[in-house]
Amino acid sequence: MVAADFTCPAQLMTDFNHIASNLTDIRAHLAAAAKADGRSAEAVTLVAVSKTHPAEAVAAALNAGQKVFGENRVQEAMGKFPALKAQHPDLELHLIGPLQSNKAAEAVALFDVIESVDREKLARVLADEMQKQKRRPRLFIQVNIGEEPQKAGIAPADVDAFVKLCRDELKLNIDGLMCIPPAEKHPAPYFALLREMARRNGLTQLSMGMSGDYETAIQFGATHVRVGTAIFGAR
Repeated sequence: MVAADFTCPAQLMTDFNHIASNLTDIRAHLAAAAKADGRSAEAVTLVAVSKTHPAEAVAAALNAGQKVFGENRVQEAMGKFPALKAQHPDLELHLIGPLQSNKAAEAVALFDVIESVDREKLARVLADEMQKQKRRPRLFIQVNIGEEPQKAGIAPADVDAFVKLCRDELKLNIDGLMCIPPAEKHPAPYFALLREMARRNGLTQLSMGMSGDYETAIQFGATHVRVGTAIFGAR
């Protein structure tokens, strides 16, 4: 089967002009925030959250030099990214949404990074799948940093034990931690808390900060920021 061609024709590129200009603006703000934190812009990975946006929008971002993308749902990503990854071998795809255990095989096969490891059952299934497929996407543990009942994630008090379980028993390499602070509260204390959890567990990667607060997240050590609306526009 021939992969679909997602190179944007002239008309579509006009329709998606805002993506390139938005990326330029965000990269400038990201670089300034990183510099203020004593780091280079290269120390912070911009994850362009393309959920609900068409493959043509992703292609426009690729044409503007963006290589790292985030999707919330395995099924949506499976319909959009195999052809794009075939055309762009350096494309890196992150799963940033909840992962059902019965979708773990597909997630391990498609994604380069899984940021939403949020429970023991899923960690065990991922360990089995990675062994079967001989493919090891990088992993982040999702922390329910605000202890909100409607959100997934490991409770802050359980993070250390969960990291130990993943490392020692399941032999999983954990790259870092991810969180989504409560929407109605200032995010800074939550970013600071995640940074401290990562520090005491020897983890160097922090995925935190979205369109409205990524500059604050960078001030608190974010190595990955997940930006969707500010790049692609409203869904």
